Amino acid sequence: MTLPRVHPTLLGVFLTCALAAPAAAQGQPQSKSVAQFGDWSVYVSTVSPKVCYAISQPKTRAPEGLKRDPAFFFVSTRPSENVKNEVTVTMGFPLKEGSDATLTVGSMTLQLYTKNEGAWVRNVADEAKLVDAMRRGKDLQVVSTSLRGNPTTDKYSLTGLGQALDRAAQECK
Repeated sequence: MTLPRVHPTLLGVFLTCALAAPAAAQGQPQSKSVAQFGDWSVYVSTVSPKVCYAISQPKTRAPEGLKRDPAFFFVSTRPSENVKNEVTVTMGFPLKEGSDATLTVGSMTLQLYTKNEGAWVRNVADEAKLVDAMRRGKDLQVVSTSLRGNPTTDKYSLTGLGQALDRAAQECK
C-alpha cells in the first residue's frame, strides 16, 4: 500500500485557496488564482516551494441533506519534489476508517486509499493513466463511506480540465 504523498500543510494551502480566501502568511497570500477553464481553476503558490494545481468542486453530491464541508478534487505539481499530476480528493467529511473510496472515469475504476477526509491513488503508476482518462472523459465520480457509515457519491465535471492541467504545468516549469 502506498501512503498519500500530500503533505498536511500543502493540503491546507490547497483548501484555503480553493475557498477563495487565501490565508495570510507573513502578510502575503500563500497562493493565487491564475486561470479558470470551464469547471476547473488553476492556482500557483506564492511561497516556496512552488506548487501548481488544477482544482474543482463536485457538480452533484448525494445523498442530499448530509451535513458536510465542501469537497475538492485537485491535481497538483510540485517541481521541488519531482511530483507531477498528483491526484487528491478531499471529501469534506471524515471517512470510515479502513475504507476505500472508488473513483470512476469512463471505463476506468480505481480504489483510492483514504485517511481522515482525504483520498489518494494507491499506486503512483496508476496516476498517469487516471489523468489521461480524465483528459478524455466528460465527468468522474467518487464514491465513499463516511465515518458514520453513510455511502456518498460526488460527481465532478471534467470540462476544462485539460487546459487547466496544461496551464498548471506551464506555471510550474
